[in-house]
Amino acid sequence: MGFLDRAEVRGNQMAMERGGAKHHKERLGDALRDEITAIVEGELVDPRIGLASVTDVLMAPDGRSARVFVHLDGEDNEAEEALKGFEAAKLFIRRELTFRLHLRQAPELYFQIDRSDQQGARIDELLGRVQGRRKKQRGQKSG
Repeated sequence: MGFLDRAEVRGNQMAMERGGAKHHKERLGDALRDEITAIVEGELVDPRIGLASVTDVLMAPDGRSARVFVHLDGEDNEAEEALKGFEAAKLFIRRELTFRLHLRQAPELYFQIDRSDQQGARIDELLGRVQGRRKKQRGQKSG
């Protein structure tokens, strides 16, 4: 067994640091989601927001911004009003995150409606149609 080349050691260290940074962003995203959820449920009094739940927070690669996915009940116009409520409360939420998570600077927050449940229902509907057509085709071939 020989000695490791310095470049190889540095490369391994840098790879480990990148992995650690990725893990840090994931943990920070989880912490942001938990804290934003607590703020929305307990401290925001804007009637436009209503019953909203934070479903996910995705951090940008540079860590300076985060996309906050919010599940909103109601019609599209109500969801748009709720987004306006989140935009109005954005500075308050960022300040609270700075204090609660002991951050030098909270990431810039971008709120987005989470439509994954609607998309999931649409996919289920389409899969059901495909299965129904296959059953019909099998019935016609055997009959």
